Amino acid sequence: MGKENLLLAAWLTALVATLGSLYFSEVLHFIPCDLCWFQRIFMYPQVIILGIAIARKDFAAARYSLALSLVGGMISLYHYALQKIPFFQDYAISCGRVPCTGQYINWLGFITIPFLALTAFTMIIFLSLAVMRRQQEESER
Repeated sequence: MGKENLLLAAWLTALVATLGSLYFSEVLHFIPCDLCWFQRIFMYPQVIILGIAIARKDFAAARYSLALSLVGGMISLYHYALQKIPFFQDYAISCGRVPCTGQYINWLGFITIPFLALTAFTMIIFLSLAVMRRQQEESER
């Protein structure tokens, strides 16, 4: 897969994740907890950053996307642990009006909103790394 397609796939992933989170909050009226807001902070800008990168064929933007996704993914992983691991639930931080341990969805017994965010961040991480690797290979030629 070419760099352009990898970058496009990363952008589509960020776009679907952004639209999905907006659907949960604006259509289904799920109130995001504080950790959900932090995950949004690291996902939403990627739609713009990667969109501009595609238009300008600026493959260096994969570095920025990688950094945002690594931090966002760690927040998602922690949030998911708060929801699914009793030890973390017992020592959960206060998370504003909405508890971070709450689960608006629990599809198949393990798919929650932070799990969906973690999946999107992980996909963007691998796609960004692939873009960076292709960029490195081209510069070595």
